[in-house]
Amino acid sequence: MRTLLKGATCVLPGETITTNVLIDGGMIAHVGVPAGARVDETIDLTGLHLLPGVVDDQVHFREPGLTHKEDLETASRACAKGGVTTFLEMPNTVPAATTQALLDQKYDLAAQKSRVNYGFYIGATPTNIADLIAAQRTPGIKIFIGSSTGDLLVDDQEALERIFAQTTLPITAHCEDEATVRANYARLDGGSVPRDHMRIRDHEAAIVSTRRAFDLARRHKHRFHLLHVTTAGEVDLLREVLADPEMNGLITAEACTPHLSFSDADYDRLGTRLLQNPSVKTAADRDALWSGLLDGTLQVVATDHAPHTVEEKARPYGNAPSGMPSIEHSLAFLLNAHNQGRCTLQQIADWTSRAPADIWQIQGKGRIAEGMHADLVAVDLNKSQTVRNADQLTKAGWTPWDGEVWTGWPVGTWVMGQRVFWHGEIDEDVRGAEATFGGE
Repeated sequence: MRTLLKGATCVLPGETITTNVLIDGGMIAHVGVPAGARVDETIDLTGLHLLPGVVDDQVHFREPGLTHKEDLETASRACAKGGVTTFLEMPNTVPAATTQALLDQKYDLAAQKSRVNYGFYIGATPTNIADLIAAQRTPGIKIFIGSSTGDLLVDDQEALERIFAQTTLPITAHCEDEATVRANYARLDGGSVPRDHMRIRDHEAAIVSTRRAFDLARRHKHRFHLLHVTTAGEVDLLREVLADPEMNGLITAEACTPHLSFSDADYDRLGTRLLQNPSVKTAADRDALWSGLLDGTLQVVATDHAPHTVEEKARPYGNAPSGMPSIEHSLAFLLNAHNQGRCTLQQIADWTSRAPADIWQIQGKGRIAEGMHADLVAVDLNKSQTVRNADQLTKAGWTPWDGEVWTGWPVGTWVMGQRVFWHGEIDEDVRGAEATFGGE
């Protein structure tokens, strides 16, 4: 099938122009196709913008073991609606993906169920160093340096030294200092209201753990990606680190849509629905994240999509889980920000597609260019729509943005040349492909 996408304003590397894109066999065959080229199908995208498909490098899709919250089918349908064409999923499922066999099981499930492209991290434990060394079919190693329990919590220094010293895959981490969190928890007697969450998982917990991870990466010369930055202090620390020539290319970092959107002013309104690890912090921290993105200190915008049921989130503080669904709104959130003058379309394409594809060395992804995979999203910058719980495709069935009116929405998504979403409809026959990383 040769498909001509005609007349869109295309966000290409370094320029935005109105042109045509020819898809052939799942690949971008030509950009700026001359009139008269042989095609099997023409789709007129006049008036729309065409961006590279979103690569979300931090999601929790809950399968296996927690599928009452989400599964690979429901989550990938939400991806398609939101313009996310590739996701990288975290290992904290049940069982946790800490061996090659358990990773392979996830890939088998995704091949059957996922409407978009997929990849899965392997999880570090204090004792699975052999599995981490031998791991294949994965973008990298995920470490929970805090904010986890059981085998996935790795806050012992000797174990961390061993992982950074002996493995070769890129490492990414959730950085919150466990000792600080526990001390805050004891001081506040566990907390009593949702706002206590940012007092327990406070600025110090994030900064102390982040500094520790950067030290490990520097000493062991190990590629490291910092997940979900939440504090102005971390952004400042990143600026210092990135100014060091020795750290050039060694450290990257990201912000997530909940932390770019909300602040502590929202705890009273959203209650336990706002609980997120690391916690949502102040408006000044939120502004610092935006500044970090705009000046290149932070390279990626991800979601940390972490769905829980309405009933689970309605429990009182102390019993309600942390995390919120966001996968189908990440691009729309940024398009709305663009319409408010906060960022350019080029920046959105860089943060959501080019940078994560480059950081994780995902073959064929990240930009609209000849020879790349035809992972694309058409957006209508003039479409205004209210975010509603009732419209969610995620199994969780709710969104923290319920009731907000945004302008700028995805209207069409292509995965490896297949149109999986078009003006509200999902093509249930489309399946994504396994992402490949580095030299695989």
